[in-house]
Amino acid sequence: MHLTSRRAAVLIAFATATTFGSIHATAQTTPEQPDNYQWLEDVSGGKAMAWVNEENARSAKVLQADPRYPALAETALKVLESPTRLPTPDFRVGEIYNTWQDAQHVRGILRKTSLDSYLTDQPDWQTVIDYDALAAKDNEKWVEKGLNCLYPGDGLCLVSLSAGGEDADTLREFDLKTGKFVAGGFVLPKSKQDVTWVDKDTLLVARDWGEGTMTQSGYPFVIKLWKRGQTLDQAKEVYRGTPTDVEVGAAAIQDSQGHTAVILDRGVNFFERETFLYTDSGPKKVFVPGKSRTHGMLDGQLIVELNQDWKPEGHSKTFPQGSVIALDLEAVKKDPVHLKPTVIFTPTTEEFFQESAITKDHLLLTTLDHVQGRAYLYTHEANNTWTRKKLDIPDNLSVSIATTNTSDNKFFLETTGFLTPSSLLLGDAASTSLKSAKTLPAQFDASNLIVEQLQATSKDGTKVPYFLVRHKDIKYDGSNPTLMNAYGGFQVSMTPLYNPILGKLWLERGGTFVLANIRGGGEFGPAWHDAGLKTHRQRIYDDFASVGQDLFTRKITSPRRLGIVGGSNGGLLMGVEFTQHPEMWNAVVIQVPLLDMIRFEHIAAGASWVGEYGTVTIPDERKFLAHISPYNQLNPNTNYPEPLIFTTTKDDRVGPVHARKFAARLEEFHKPFFYDEIVEGGHAAGANLKEQANTRAEQYTYLTRKLMD
Repeated sequence: MHLTSRRAAVLIAFATATTFGSIHATAQTTPEQPDNYQWLEDVSGGKAMAWVNEENARSAKVLQADPRYPALAETALKVLESPTRLPTPDFRVGEIYNTWQDAQHVRGILRKTSLDSYLTDQPDWQTVIDYDALAAKDNEKWVEKGLNCLYPGDGLCLVSLSAGGEDADTLREFDLKTGKFVAGGFVLPKSKQDVTWVDKDTLLVARDWGEGTMTQSGYPFVIKLWKRGQTLDQAKEVYRGTPTDVEVGAAAIQDSQGHTAVILDRGVNFFERETFLYTDSGPKKVFVPGKSRTHGMLDGQLIVELNQDWKPEGHSKTFPQGSVIALDLEAVKKDPVHLKPTVIFTPTTEEFFQESAITKDHLLLTTLDHVQGRAYLYTHEANNTWTRKKLDIPDNLSVSIATTNTSDNKFFLETTGFLTPSSLLLGDAASTSLKSAKTLPAQFDASNLIVEQLQATSKDGTKVPYFLVRHKDIKYDGSNPTLMNAYGGFQVSMTPLYNPILGKLWLERGGTFVLANIRGGGEFGPAWHDAGLKTHRQRIYDDFASVGQDLFTRKITSPRRLGIVGGSNGGLLMGVEFTQHPEMWNAVVIQVPLLDMIRFEHIAAGASWVGEYGTVTIPDERKFLAHISPYNQLNPNTNYPEPLIFTTTKDDRVGPVHARKFAARLEEFHKPFFYDEIVEGGHAAGANLKEQANTRAEQYTYLTRKLMD
């Protein structure tokens, strides 16, 4: 995975008093306590795993013995294995590819069909890779992690295989045209690694090359050029970062007009990077701003997203953060210092860039307009300007780019909403046509449900929008069981999503759902994210609490009936709200979380997130981290709701350590909690559909007990 793609993936994993005090009160800081649970950081150690198994058994004895659990698990699995769910398309070498899991293909298959066949109700799928058969043959619990293919597409790909869902993967060369692994082809053993095709016989590889080649975050910082026929030891070093970087990576970019470039990225921190053109004479630095990302190339124009204001060297104009600009590749090669951008997209006070992709002759771009999905097609004109056409996307939906075809101008968009089943739209950028291709049949009864977009006011006066999914006839008496979710970090936008598990296991059973668009995300551009960085992070937590308060003020729910859920960075959010406002919630689901913010830099890939959270090596930042750290803020004299803490042993991104230590300290303080640590799944809810169904069933059993009973 290229560096910027890994960053785009970020951390995301998924998604009891009856009175409450002011949410604007300053949280009381607990004196820092000795860390007596570092022994739980030995992830697979005997003592640690004995503790895990004991806690799992104790919690399962309650939650999985609940008479509602079997039916919830059966319903969840039926939804996840439904043969009518949308097969996500991926354009490859003139055909449509799709990865599919079901009851017969637990680990999944890679399959293909023609575009014409795909558009029918019953496509003629042909299996390309059977991951279950491969796992059995290799005696390994493979989890597929996708394909990394050569462009232009002559069919050569690297298949990514993960043991149990870890970020570290094994790569094997595969030929889509023959449907076979390449005999004597490229094979890269297990590592956290970044690999880019330069041509059919050459790779740029960043991986663990041995001692002293991985960053403090656990990612590679040395790139080597590897030729077909060479051993890995014979690969030639072409770029070296430093151990304090997040990581380095490369991307080979080629457009349909024949322009080519190889971009090297040095991640100084999670958000800032140095960008280089790889040339025969070595890397050549390109003076784009540190907070920017390259999104490909069209017609010889590099597409760059700006996440900070930028006044180029020798330029009179400042380009605002959130803009998308173009740089002429040939001009960059001649003078990488004095750059001359052309504007493609400029944000407004409400509309902000989200993602882009390239077709043969056009740029496809999506935005959020007050958290409403929009899509546009851009064309590079002969006079070096960009014209655009807005695509006809219905209101109140999210829109994302499913896949584009760089050999012609076809593309698929996916639209989705809380109550609107996901649809795939087939577009043609040349004619700007857009037509329905596939729609997911309704997976739950939404006839009595409506969606509202409301607004809360945070502690500092900032207006924080949120979505409310409720029954039409709810009573405004504080009695509605309500589940509230947010993420609040890494410029990740949280948007409406058709979620059949939520629909069947919660909404259909009388629950209400809230999605809060708090600061830290990307819903309102880079500034919305930057407002909550490092020591300003309390704003994020105040935003979330303000939405809870607004629900109480409107009498939609009450602390007795309000539960909250979040994963990864959202798991940290849950931990902070658990410790800062324990009186506001009666259920807290903490998934694959960060919780020990004093030691997070030393756990799994934690050091890579200093750009988001700060570092304990700077006194002011350490003081703030100690102040918000859920693990360090647990207080034996505080009454907490009984949380459900979920993690996986194979999570090598955040790691299970945070969850374990938090639970152990709750146990020390004689506070009740539920704990669930499954082995496989990596930074997710499970490695296969059955594991995911069981995880969701346990969580909704817990929420039913706490909020509906």
